[in-house]
Amino acid sequence: MDLHELLPDALLERFRERAAGYDERNEFFHEDLAELKAQGYLRMFAATDDGGLGFGLREVAAAQRRLATAAPATALAINMHLVWTGVAHVLSRRGDDSLHYVLTEAVNGEVFAFGNSEAGNDSVLFDSNTVAAPLGDGSYAFTGTKIFTSLSPAWTRLGIFGKDTTGEEPALVHAFITRDTPGYSIKDDWNTLGMRASQSNTTVLDGAVAPAGRVFRKLPVGPNSDPLIFAIFACFETLLAAVYTGLGERALQIGVATVHKRTSKKTGKPYSQDPDIRWRIADAALAMDGLYPQLDAVARDVDELADHGAQWFPQLVGLKVRATETARTVVDLIIRVSGGGSYFAGSELGRLYRDVLAGMFHPSDDESAHGTIANAWLGPVED
Repeated sequence: MDLHELLPDALLERFRERAAGYDERNEFFHEDLAELKAQGYLRMFAATDDGGLGFGLREVAAAQRRLATAAPATALAINMHLVWTGVAHVLSRRGDDSLHYVLTEAVNGEVFAFGNSEAGNDSVLFDSNTVAAPLGDGSYAFTGTKIFTSLSPAWTRLGIFGKDTTGEEPALVHAFITRDTPGYSIKDDWNTLGMRASQSNTTVLDGAVAPAGRVFRKLPVGPNSDPLIFAIFACFETLLAAVYTGLGERALQIGVATVHKRTSKKTGKPYSQDPDIRWRIADAALAMDGLYPQLDAVARDVDELADHGAQWFPQLVGLKVRATETARTVVDLIIRVSGGGSYFAGSELGRLYRDVLAGMFHPSDDESAHGTIANAWLGPVED
């Protein structure tokens, strides 16, 4: 199945039409999700033998880029499911089938979400404020607060992690809980500037128990080389970059169409003939042109098991930061050439202007990314 079969133009147009309503009403994208499920979108990473589409990260990133041109908030939330299925795929490609059940359950209609982010935890995956208490039979009870839990109204499987301090050395415990697990609550607190349809509500864990069979990793606190960490970073950063690349791509499309339609009263010519406007459009196009091959190359290298050694994490965080920052710059350029109409509520470009701001909050943020890259090139800061 190619991208135009998976996401035909008519389907994207329906998503685009709904996006404004979801945003205005601060409402989850239930209709979009149903149509994406029907297309097989949530089982892209599963092998064809398992009932999936057999896609790799390169193809999924291309699909997410295309989806984001119509509905960025839908694409961003779906990312969380695709990251987990992508992690299972990336691990499997490297000989680790410990999360193969994630792929088979996705084929059977389960929806996966991320419950990892915590307020004030700038260690991200390398430490946790959530308590993971062992129960003696291999299961764990998790207590803590998780923020930015996208897909809150729809997930059926939530990936979480917390810290077990009962042993000789503290351990970070990764597990899944299900929708019917007791001991958690979801706050109705997603009332944001943009990306409103993602409904990324806060999740409060209060002794939520993950059974032993769904505890899939115990790792030391701090950076480590476990393949799970690479798989999460590779899928999370690449697919985030794909969404924001699609958002920037759509802004450029809108800008080109707008300056062809707008006419200068002074010259009687369309703004597409104005040299200053042409310069800004060219600037936006130049910025976007650099993103497309970088996104494709990084995703391809993950698929092909390329060995970038210590440069892998700088490449991944660099792609995410470049995509989110470039998209923000491009939207700003296009706003400047599109006139005051983009300032009105209901304008697609105005919505993109708000949506694109979310890019700065996703890990890795600008400061963390620069630290990662500096350490790779210069070594760690000396005490």
